[in-house]
Amino acid sequence: MSAAVLIVSLAVMAGLVAQSSQFAAAQNEQKTVWSAEEKPLAEQIHGLRGLADDVRARVTRELALKIRQLPAHENKLRLAVGLAGLSTEGDFGHDTLQDVATTLADALKEHPVPWEKPEKGPAGEGARATQALQPAYQYVELATLVRYEHVQASVDDPQFAAAMKQLEAEDERRQHPEFTLKDLSGKAWTFQDLRGKVVLVNFWATWCPPCRKEMPDLETLYKRFGAKGFVVLAISDEETGKVEPFIRERGVTFPVLLDPGRKVNEAFAVEGIPKSFVYDREGKLAAQSIDMRTQKQFLEMLGKAGLE
Repeated sequence: MSAAVLIVSLAVMAGLVAQSSQFAAAQNEQKTVWSAEEKPLAEQIHGLRGLADDVRARVTRELALKIRQLPAHENKLRLAVGLAGLSTEGDFGHDTLQDVATTLADALKEHPVPWEKPEKGPAGEGARATQALQPAYQYVELATLVRYEHVQASVDDPQFAAAMKQLEAEDERRQHPEFTLKDLSGKAWTFQDLRGKVVLVNFWATWCPPCRKEMPDLETLYKRFGAKGFVVLAISDEETGKVEPFIRERGVTFPVLLDPGRKVNEAFAVEGIPKSFVYDREGKLAAQSIDMRTQKQFLEMLGKAGLE
């Protein structure tokens, strides 16, 4: 590794994984020290969202291979996690995702991280403070790729196993949702009342770039399949004053629901966005995505719910 060491503002990494709140929280240091080899990789990751999708797929895979060649170091793991968090924003190919997952798995083997302590709740919630240790977010990121993007990863670590179990438990919570939320006009929508329809529940926010990118495709699909009993419920935890003008300017016609207390977000175990869940006409979870999807990918999800 070059002896030259460069100081780069953490702003470079802060923009890497808006999709992962855990990752952002872990980057609360004032500055990250990058070597001359690491800095250009961090800058490329930071600029991925500005690339055309076909170029982005190629660059993502190239970055995964370059990161894998770096010497073992905590920065190597930072880069691997940052790339993983952005690699699922669309359809960049299974081979690309496999290379990203392999790079992250290798980085974790070389630089294991400790278990995370659970956050302490407010006064009177001492039970939460005594919970068992939780798998670090890096292991959860890898487990997410393995479980939802169907890639392979060889990590003989109890944290990875615990992360897989955690995701399984979260999926179980999403099997039979029960919620009622109001849309921008004040109309109440109850999930159970939509039995007999194919429902896509989408968690999003106005500040989220991949959320904004997939919204036109959701609108297209809503107009295409609405007459066949397809409903999109887009859920935001933001205030009406932010959501309403955003939706009006973009001509969105599907229901946009407000979850100001984040109770539904928590019920679905949503931390990073966008996330989408498709339920069939019997109310069963048929498909889900952990990030932004293309129209083609959404069509594949709807097909699993019997909508074609």
